[in-house]
Amino acid sequence: MAEGLGTAAPAPDSGRLVSSGVQHDLFQDEDTVNDYGSHNKPGTILQRFVPEGNIPFPDIFQTNQLLFYERFRAYQDYILADCKASEVREFTAEYLEKVLEPSGWQAIWRTNVFEVLVEVTNVDFSSLKAEVKLTHPYLCESRVSTFTLECMKELLELKENQLPLQELWVVFDDSGEFDQTALAIEHVRFFYQNIWRSWDEEEEDEYDYFVRCVEPRLRLHYDILEGRVPSGLIIDYHKLLSECEEIYRKFLNLRSSISNGDADTELENVSMAEGLRLYSEIEQLKQKLKLIENPLLRYVFGYQKHTGIQAKGIRPTGKKITHVVSTSMMASLLHSLLRDKLYQESHEEMEIQFHNDPLSAINACYEGDTVIICPGHYLVNGMFSIADSIELEGYGLPDDIVIEKRGKGDNFVDCTGANVKISNVKFVQHDAVEGILSIHCGKTTLENCVLQCETTGVTVRTSAELLMKNSDLYGAKGAGIEIYPGSKCTLSDNGIHHCKEGILIKDFLDEHYDIPKITMVNNVIHNNEGYGVVLVKPKIFSDLQENAQDGSEGNKILKVQENEEVGAREKMGQEEQMQYTSGELGPYARPEFYDQTDQMEGNCEIVNELVAASTRKGQMKKKRLSGLGIIEADDNLMSQEMFVSIVGNQFKWNGKGRFGSFLF
Repeated sequence: MAEGLGTAAPAPDSGRLVSSGVQHDLFQDEDTVNDYGSHNKPGTILQRFVPEGNIPFPDIFQTNQLLFYERFRAYQDYILADCKASEVREFTAEYLEKVLEPSGWQAIWRTNVFEVLVEVTNVDFSSLKAEVKLTHPYLCESRVSTFTLECMKELLELKENQLPLQELWVVFDDSGEFDQTALAIEHVRFFYQNIWRSWDEEEEDEYDYFVRCVEPRLRLHYDILEGRVPSGLIIDYHKLLSECEEIYRKFLNLRSSISNGDADTELENVSMAEGLRLYSEIEQLKQKLKLIENPLLRYVFGYQKHTGIQAKGIRPTGKKITHVVSTSMMASLLHSLLRDKLYQESHEEMEIQFHNDPLSAINACYEGDTVIICPGHYLVNGMFSIADSIELEGYGLPDDIVIEKRGKGDNFVDCTGANVKISNVKFVQHDAVEGILSIHCGKTTLENCVLQCETTGVTVRTSAELLMKNSDLYGAKGAGIEIYPGSKCTLSDNGIHHCKEGILIKDFLDEHYDIPKITMVNNVIHNNEGYGVVLVKPKIFSDLQENAQDGSEGNKILKVQENEEVGAREKMGQEEQMQYTSGELGPYARPEFYDQTDQMEGNCEIVNELVAASTRKGQMKKKRLSGLGIIEADDNLMSQEMFVSIVGNQFKWNGKGRFGSFLF
């Protein structure tokens, strides 16, 4: 099971769980605000946990296995409500005053070095700390031998006998008197370990901190626990989080030095410039974190990481082999197969290998091999990683050759081969955390196929090429087709329907990539929840320093950023953007009212919008080149039009219209 978010604090991860017999249902009226697997279960009943170790500590309350809806309701209804980020500590203190026993209970103080039994004599609610004293007899288990009774007394004196509540695990009492105390401390501990970010208080101090920050982070935590997030994305999230925290610490130190220094000095001007750079980095990292934290955007943007499997190249013998996949075969089918696919008029003898499943056939392939899949329903548990130029062909109609993925593997089909062709196959995906097909590099041709998706659909990565024709794609919770900068995508006579978005085009202005080259001919894009085609663009922070004005106070860095964001919002209003708000994609400006049956108008509309986006990207590129001292920048912006051709496409019954833009 994947780790939760944030830095894990010491928790009772070893020991025995014993039923207490206490039937206190923590939430009698169960919440149904989520679609998580726990929403049909009864509320958690606090049980006793028996610690294991050399020291006979008393049992403690087991509180770290609460269900999603229990934490959700606690933060939403009882602790945070609609507070601002700057009011979180105040609201938490008010909640604790109502439910926490101020004294008379024991707890185990846990750190990374030792565990010691203490007794709580008072609680300072405003500081979220408890006044404690050591118990008699003295019980302590330490990973180092230096923590004697005298050392522990000295340490507590240095802390003025006050300990953070989140470092205390309440000793079990079956009377029920301390159930709410144990539960309240668990909510505080979980919040500051997994939800709160050190920079939250300095973001726009508006209401609904719960909606903007707590809910998406809480959902991500449980998505990770329940295996709904790719392992690579979890690693990237923790890496981004650590990087953002480190840069934010540097920024705070720098801002403090500016505030305490003399005004209008050359050193301070240098510090101001460095502060602007750090703040720009922080804002970009925060945007990336928000994309991962939001469950909708995780599906929209998708995540398929290259497996790194190397191509085998040409077989050492120099031969090319035809692989035939079939669990069983009638004589008539064998006769037809020999006649249509296996017989060659050339004098060269063909070598044939037989396989029971398509995965073993693909794993046995070398450069130039062919895999022929006979009719049947094939269940696979592994990943198709196609690193060589091979041809995968179903012998019959797609509905007769079904490859169904089982299990929660990170990937279904990964293509990195220079020239891969897949035809006459139906891929079915269930219970997935990744998209159905990801093309990382090289060219992949998809012809006469059916793709029944689960998360995102087909992803065309930078420098990759997709030729998709006469195929049907549906069911993606994100985009049916996701096109990255610098890629090439040709779509002809396809159906893309019943997805979150039809086609999503990523135009990363802050990346040094060319725009994608897209051809769309005679496709029917219909019944998608959002738009038929969506253009995704990020906020720009690269020009932050140019618009900044000199100042002597460190907080001017924040003011410059706010002005930049206001300008971005004004620009969004002019371009019919969409804005990320409360985890949903909603229209930012006026809605679209078009005749969905007007086929030509729809194609022209998308061309005009995306050519305009291409022009803006070219201008940004020219500006960067000029900044580097390169005078001759390419002025022929129209030579880099995003669409090579877009004709004959039909856009029907898409929830928000044919075309939309999204700024994140």
